[in-house]
Amino acid sequence: MEGWDPNTKSTLTQIPLLSTKAGPRDGAAWTQRLKEEYKSLIAYTGMNKSNDNDWFRISAANPEGTRWTGKCWYVHNLLKYEFDLQFDIPVTYPSTAPEIELPQLDGKTHKMYRGGKICLTVHFKPLWAKNCPRFGIAHALCLGLAPWLAAEVPILVDSGMIKHKDDATSSSES
Repeated sequence: MEGWDPNTKSTLTQIPLLSTKAGPRDGAAWTQRLKEEYKSLIAYTGMNKSNDNDWFRISAANPEGTRWTGKCWYVHNLLKYEFDLQFDIPVTYPSTAPEIELPQLDGKTHKMYRGGKICLTVHFKPLWAKNCPRFGIAHALCLGLAPWLAAEVPILVDSGMIKHKDDATSSSES
């Protein structure tokens, strides 16, 4: 955590670490891992809300907890930009981090793979590997998606690649 800003360090230390090393094919151990994931996500969401930094909603889209969907948003120049968020838990989870997708931004930035998967290879994947199995979904959002949004959304807005929903509706009405 050397070289990290104090906010990131503080946030990360407050997200509960996970202990069960289990993936979707591991039966009862996966159920235990899911409980830990939910605990961690609830703690992270609660911390964000208490710090007035609420920026995502997410839930399991299937009973097995292998598909997750939701919304994330980023405020730039006092305007809120909201995006659909989705990912599947890889079969090799937690050894392999989930590939977070923002389908609406597919093809709008070079820091994204086909299907709207955000690029996390250079900075995040080594960190995930080093902290497996202690990191979970909340950590992927905190250390993967949050910095990606902070880096990419302002560039996409300033370059005109994405428009605020109010701008898009007013220009279509004219």
